[in-house]
Amino acid sequence: MIVKERMMDMFARMRKLSGQGEGHGVHRLAFTDADWQARGYLMELMREMGLSLREDAFGNVVGRWEGAEPSLPAVMFGSHADSVPNGGNYDGVLGILAAIETVRSLKEDGFSTEHPLEIALFMCEESSRFGAATLGSRAMLGELSVDDTRRLKDKAGIALYDVLKERGLAPDMLGKPLYDGEVKAFFEVHIEQGRVLEHEKKSVGIVTGIAAPTRFWVKLEGNADHSGATPMALRHDAACAAAEIVLFAERLAAAEKKHPAVATVGVLQIAPGVMNVIPGSAELGVDIRSIDAATKKRVAENLKDAISEICKRRDVAFELVPISDERPVAIRPSVLDFLDGICREDGCSYMRLPSGAGHDAMHWAERVPTGMLFIPCRDGISHNPEEYAAPEDIVNAVRLLEKVVRAASRKNVTFA
Repeated sequence: MIVKERMMDMFARMRKLSGQGEGHGVHRLAFTDADWQARGYLMELMREMGLSLREDAFGNVVGRWEGAEPSLPAVMFGSHADSVPNGGNYDGVLGILAAIETVRSLKEDGFSTEHPLEIALFMCEESSRFGAATLGSRAMLGELSVDDTRRLKDKAGIALYDVLKERGLAPDMLGKPLYDGEVKAFFEVHIEQGRVLEHEKKSVGIVTGIAAPTRFWVKLEGNADHSGATPMALRHDAACAAAEIVLFAERLAAAEKKHPAVATVGVLQIAPGVMNVIPGSAELGVDIRSIDAATKKRVAENLKDAISEICKRRDVAFELVPISDERPVAIRPSVLDFLDGICREDGCSYMRLPSGAGHDAMHWAERVPTGMLFIPCRDGISHNPEEYAAPEDIVNAVRLLEKVVRAASRKNVTFA
């Protein structure tokens, strides 16, 4: 059975491995000491349950329960444990702890699984350190190359390749799938990171599709001239060009009505950063998302055209540096119907809804039947120390995941 006190104890232990003192947000950037300690704790929990563990060249961990027929494809479920800077204790953590408690409960109940069960702990899901998200799941599926790890760097200029080497991992093995088994289905439990479930007074959301980001850097070079001696008509102000780009991105995304899109400039750095000097350079980090691939592509291409026009008009040089261009996915109808049935049988209040945030599940969804369950987070707050999920909603989600896994582990349950 699912034990609430045990679940809350695991959340408390994860908070202590936050990288910051008690009472502060979680600061567990990928591959830092705090992240590595949390990984060790989660691996310890899986070993205590008697799972066999394997680690891949990127540091992803898979804990396996062989089941009655080890040759059958595995039912996989899990999430990540890294965080954004000064983030919350539920994003990602809910999914991996829910997976661990599910297997522990099944074992304690004497459940006999036909298909093998696998808990997946993905590394570096957040983009906070290297600018690109879901790197662990991409690496596991062969979608991350050695060149990618050399190109992606953190704010200190340290390449992901070197970070992996320092942790004793093997980045030179990337570019081919690191997971060599078969998967029957993949499931992930997550906080919603929005207000829809709370507003609609629903305890569970069944995710219908997962948005994916297109991300790139915009580097602008104008002239750093004297703020008093340079007339307005003779300026090549990189900050003004950046401001136009930021506002144009906002207008472009807001204009999409058929398939909503969002555009965010989450990084804006101006140099030299002196009160009496016209900004000579600027760097912007652009993030564009949509559930619809064509919409996302249109917004990105239109923004790039606008950047070219703005910079030409202002006589400011520019460079576009790609970071990532991921594919949004729709969840298969067979999986949606399967999760509908579980929720109806359970009697919980639920609804279907899309995910505006990206998740590790989106990479699996292109290959195997994949499902996601959301629970409410208070006021829709996420990536923030105030992030909170109620214990009763957490326990409800784990109970549902256990039912999902029980059903999916049977040979007679199939997905189209």
